[in-house]
Amino acid sequence: MGKRDDLIAKYADDLKNKCGMTPDMDLLTKVTIGCGPAIYNADASTVAGSQPAELETVKNNFLMKKLGLKDGAELDTAIASVLETYGQSERNKYRAVVYYMLTKHFGKESVYG
Repeated sequence: MGKRDDLIAKYADDLKNKCGMTPDMDLLTKVTIGCGPAIYNADASTVAGSQPAELETVKNNFLMKKLGLKDGAELDTAIASVLETYGQSERNKYRAVVYYMLTKHFGKESVYG
């Protein structure tokens, strides 16, 4: 197994044990690949849930550009909901896990089809 496979296994574990979800491994793999080299960088691989600029980046670069959603209050609500599900006290909120949950939340799995 390569480094990416190890990370995907770690993300799947987070989804199961921290978020109470059974991951769709095919989708999780595609979302992880979609994150590109960021998953290998300690800072870029996580989402800082308490930093407004970081949440804005998730909204603009992922929800609007990647998933093609229109800007609106529901995007901020969805991000807050996903971070709440992950656990506010959880220090390492992996970007791939957050993006996976947002993709599921909006039913946008087809983007990774």
